Amino acid sequence: MKKTFSLLTLAMLLIMTLSATAQEKKFFTPADASYNNRSLYAQRPNQLKWVGDQDILMKVDGKQIVTMTPGGKKETTFLTLDEINGYAHASGIDSLKRIPQLTWLNDSQCYFYAMGKDGIALNRFDLKSKKIEQLATVPQGAKDQKICDKTLKIAYTIDNNLFVADGTKQIQITDNPEGVVAGQSVHRNEFAINGGIFWSPDGTQLAYYSMDERMVTDYPLVDITERIATAKPIKYPMAGMTSHQVTLHVYDMVTGKDLTIKTGEPVEQYLTAITWNPDNKRIYIGVLNREQNYLKFNEYSTVTGDFIQTIFEDRDEQFVEPQGPAYFLPNNPDQFIWKAQRDGYYHLYLYTISKHQVKQLTKGDFVITDFNGFSKDGSKIYYRSTEVSPLERHCYMMDIKSGKITKLTKEHGTHDVTPSKSGKYFLDVYTSTDVPMNVDLQDKNGKFVSRLHEAENPLKDYNIGETTIGTLKAEDGQTLYTRLIKPYNFDSSKKYPVIVYVYGGPHAQLITDEWTAGAGIYLNYLAQEGFLVFTLDNRGSADRGEAFEQCIHRQCGQLEMRDQMTGIEWLKTLPYVDADRIGSDGWSYGGFMSTSLKINHPEVFKVSVAGGPVLDWKYYEIMYGERYMDTPQENPEGYELTSLENKADKLEGKLLMIHCTTDPVVMWQHSLVFVENCIHNGKLLDYFVYPGHDHNVAGPDRAHLIMKITQYFKDNL
Repeated sequence: MKKTFSLLTLAMLLIMTLSATAQEKKFFTPADASYNNRSLYAQRPNQLKWVGDQDILMKVDGKQIVTMTPGGKKETTFLTLDEINGYAHASGIDSLKRIPQLTWLNDSQCYFYAMGKDGIALNRFDLKSKKIEQLATVPQGAKDQKICDKTLKIAYTIDNNLFVADGTKQIQITDNPEGVVAGQSVHRNEFAINGGIFWSPDGTQLAYYSMDERMVTDYPLVDITERIATAKPIKYPMAGMTSHQVTLHVYDMVTGKDLTIKTGEPVEQYLTAITWNPDNKRIYIGVLNREQNYLKFNEYSTVTGDFIQTIFEDRDEQFVEPQGPAYFLPNNPDQFIWKAQRDGYYHLYLYTISKHQVKQLTKGDFVITDFNGFSKDGSKIYYRSTEVSPLERHCYMMDIKSGKITKLTKEHGTHDVTPSKSGKYFLDVYTSTDVPMNVDLQDKNGKFVSRLHEAENPLKDYNIGETTIGTLKAEDGQTLYTRLIKPYNFDSSKKYPVIVYVYGGPHAQLITDEWTAGAGIYLNYLAQEGFLVFTLDNRGSADRGEAFEQCIHRQCGQLEMRDQMTGIEWLKTLPYVDADRIGSDGWSYGGFMSTSLKINHPEVFKVSVAGGPVLDWKYYEIMYGERYMDTPQENPEGYELTSLENKADKLEGKLLMIHCTTDPVVMWQHSLVFVENCIHNGKLLDYFVYPGHDHNVAGPDRAHLIMKITQYFKDNL
């Protein structure tokens, strides 16, 4: 009897303990929802990478570097922080507080940045000689730094000029007047424009963008940090107005000669996809017209700057959008890989320059999202695509000659691979809806070798509601993906308010097969606060092919709204949805969409929040605005149709509009004019600003933004 009582008591205690444990689960805070709690994100190994050309892996474990061989079960201490500091001291270099980020040059040499006496120093570490050599120093405040792996010289910018750090020397490449900018990204970071500095393969020449902005109107931003606020104007060409004028220069590091590549007229064009030929004598530019529907991939001499030939041309009724540079086969100046959307999807093409030949390498109703490089001998390529599903990203290897394709990744989810130089092995870093982050070692055929890392679930101690991914059909029959997050204590017998979180614009995909289904903490925080949170990736969003993405041309927001309303009709069929309490929330293009939904469907959306919203495309900059809307002169009907500023009289119910006062992307003018129109039409708009923030609210202040939005929905929805 006593024994039975004890077992019963133990069972009751266990139930009570489990119940207490469940009740003790944490709730997200606004700070958690604003990216300010690193513990909520899956941890990945520190500096897990291949060592030079060897099939040896390294990673940083605390104050030591450990190495391992594929298939090996033991990790070996390779270097300690104390040892590195010993070599540093011997070279007169100050101690390091942690293992620096290493970039391997070969099997025995790597380089790293560290603070030096005169600025940020680049150091080369030779493991054979056990010496650390300080190679170059860039001054504090230097930006756009680009290292030449061949010479380890550093190109960088200060203000509007370009410099090169060569040992202790600081070589000034340009001496520009105000309004001319060198070495920086031009226009926007799109169209394969990522930075403005391009070293030649041998490191003897430096190509760089020069952007003349003097003909572009000044746009006033105001700095309120001083007692008397000061104007901080930027150059911002709006759709249909005068654009920047960009040229590409080549500076010879040996002779000091600077030449301008003769890209000709019209001067208002886009110079994209800058690519050096391996012979160091030719350079390639994707010359795209301002209308963005005609691309010429041109070859130029870097000796004279003269045009040599056009390798190919691409035309499209809507727009041509180059996605990267050309990728020359290793040590082959005659063949390169190019990614283009010619048959409805982005695929890879092999060009042979001397024979004027082109061969399509990949085909199918899917998108090649990334080109991941070559095997060491150049016979194989690696790439990533949506072939399995638009929600997933899998990696493949192709033999260029035979066309044989090997699928390297197996588990569902979003993968990224890093092959060893030998090509015998690769690292597979992946995440999915049920995997926070795994790192697997696999062989060249995709066969599993070992698991190197398995991240713990960082959200296991939090109250998380169920997330489901579903599909609906657009009016043209295309598949639309949806995501629904339920509150953690969901009760199907109750009715819940819904927040439709929307972006809806190009270059973004919100629903993916990765951890939290791409939702992140913010949307789970909203669900925790008692809302159903719904998202739909409408037509116009990324990585779905030409027909899906380009249908919004000249009429941004219209088809996107119809797709969002398809989602609303589905939501209304759910017994636990309170159809009288539906709201929307979005930022930037999402702010445009959220406002569009509120203005056009006030009978559905009771409450909306719009942050940094585009409210009239005539105020947006030319590269993005003209790509999707053409110019106001060419498409007046489209600009009138999509404008929200001229529809303020239709505002009904509660709308909170938020803008950052120094936003350099979506100008404050967008929402200020809307406020003015609301006043003239007697509409009571709720409005809030974040002084001194740019296109979004970052840092500690973001928690305030989260609280503001959440409380607005709680009070009004």
